[in-house]
Amino acid sequence: MRNSGVIWIQGAGELASGVGMRLARCGYCIVMAEIENPVAVRRLVAFSEAVYTGTANVEGVPGVLVDKLDFQLHHGKVQVLVDPQGEHLKAAGAAAVIDGRMTKKAPQPLPFSGELSIGLGPGFQCGRDADIIIETHRGARLGEVIRQGEAASNTGTPGVVGGQSAKRVVYATAAGKLVSELSIGDLVEEGQMLGSVGGEAIYARLTGKVRGLVHPQAELSDGEKVGDIDPRGAQVNPALVTDKALAIGGGILEALLGSGVLPVSD
Repeated sequence: MRNSGVIWIQGAGELASGVGMRLARCGYCIVMAEIENPVAVRRLVAFSEAVYTGTANVEGVPGVLVDKLDFQLHHGKVQVLVDPQGEHLKAAGAAAVIDGRMTKKAPQPLPFSGELSIGLGPGFQCGRDADIIIETHRGARLGEVIRQGEAASNTGTPGVVGGQSAKRVVYATAAGKLVSELSIGDLVEEGQMLGSVGGEAIYARLTGKVRGLVHPQAELSDGEKVGDIDPRGAQVNPALVTDKALAIGGGILEALLGSGVLPVSD
């Protein structure tokens, strides 16, 4: 039996959480499924943080880690499950499933059972992996609802923020956990040591504000993204979702309403 207005989102990182926030504000009942070891960098705008702390809050929308779904949920609240394979998806009876894992390649199949399926970004093909795809590339038609074909290909290059692209992203040079005395929101200088992963130091490649750092409990692989430095500096609020996430959330809302998937009725 389908639960009208219940939306399952696989993945609870930055973009998926921006979508979850917007849909929760519109009255949908949101369930977000995550892996056991989330590696979200922009943790102040990621519901995956609830996996580590039990709760999360994205622009005033609360999220809570659960092991059992509650469909008498208060509007405007997000439930977070540790369920990397979507094993609870069938029991949830969601009206729609959004794949927000952002792997940027053909996704590992989820156990769909008739829900409207929506994929975010590259890797999906309409009719093969999802019913609908939402464009996530800034250089294309960001937030576009695609019903035939696929989204723009992954460029492999981080988006431009404050005139900077690759330099703003910090990567691990060894496997392990992040050890750092810095916090999200701190100002740093180019060349400043940000911390270490697996005993290997990591450094800021530009001056700016720390917009994101992975959780210190996250197990990282060599080459995995660790941090995000915003060159715009003090003016940046790292607790706000990006314009990109807002646009994608708007595209999702168009796709849901256009397909007859309505919010939960009071």
